[in-house]
Amino acid sequence: MSRKGRKRVKGEKRKEKRVKKGWSRDDMELSLLAAPCTIWYLLFAFLPMFGIIIAFKDFKINGNFINSILTSKWVGFENFTFLFTSNDAWIVLRNTLGYNVVFIILGIVVPVALALMVSQLHGKRLGKMYQTAMFMPYFLSWVVVSAVVWGFLSYDKGLANQLVEGMGGDRVNWYMQKQYWPYFLIFMNLWKGLGYGMVVYLAAITGIDTSFYEAAVIDGATKWQQMRYITLPVMKTVIVMMFIMSVGRIFYSDFGLFYQVPRDSNSLFSVTYTIDVMVYKSLKSATVGMASAAAFFQSVMGCITILAANAVVRKIDPESAMI
Repeated sequence: MSRKGRKRVKGEKRKEKRVKKGWSRDDMELSLLAAPCTIWYLLFAFLPMFGIIIAFKDFKINGNFINSILTSKWVGFENFTFLFTSNDAWIVLRNTLGYNVVFIILGIVVPVALALMVSQLHGKRLGKMYQTAMFMPYFLSWVVVSAVVWGFLSYDKGLANQLVEGMGGDRVNWYMQKQYWPYFLIFMNLWKGLGYGMVVYLAAITGIDTSFYEAAVIDGATKWQQMRYITLPVMKTVIVMMFIMSVGRIFYSDFGLFYQVPRDSNSLFSVTYTIDVMVYKSLKSATVGMASAAAFFQSVMGCITILAANAVVRKIDPESAMI
């Protein structure tokens, strides 16, 4: 190519770069579409992060919110020190982490198993009925659920005590018997979230190409072998994603489950006191600084755990990692 030809090609490349760098109409339309979501995140996700400073202050109400923050005494890490050295620190961490480990395991194993079973039903109408019945509890508020549980476990008129008396036993004050409540709480969490997890896994199953199963049937594979060698491997990415997201919330607990359902019974303190319940009670007792420190600790540890879980998954199976 001659020198003039090379110069012409370079000139055309420069023009292409200038065109790409310009602000096009498509960019404007996409920016306008993204603007509401961006503004929402700025106002309700990033701007409130200014409140993190409360975790490092002895927060006292003094006029408006900004003035209260500015005039409150700076205490550094004293709120965190009190949080981890209090008598309840071990109970709070044990309950929060212990329950969440069980919730994560059961929240994956049981919905996956039910999704596999429902996907094998021949009648579509029957499968839809099962999905709807299992998904309905997910939409119920914990306040409503707590009222239903009270109807079962009430000392005077509860259905459970009526059955116990009918069999010749004595009434039980369930809200003072802490040995039963770990099982109650695990069951209630599984019952309420089961439908959501099952629908997610069913969606992954329905997206599998049916030609895989047809080939497996021709080769003589049984239903169990089809699930083991086709369905589960294809679902692996979704299962791992749900696991990583669950691990990211291992330092959080469902406030409604641990506060509303046990009706804040002091007798159940050792088995229902979690970080979220502690934050709520700290706010009620006006120890805002300690509550903010606990919430800040939750956020930091949640970020660390989700990144760590994703890093471990990326080492084992890079294709299943989220990032």
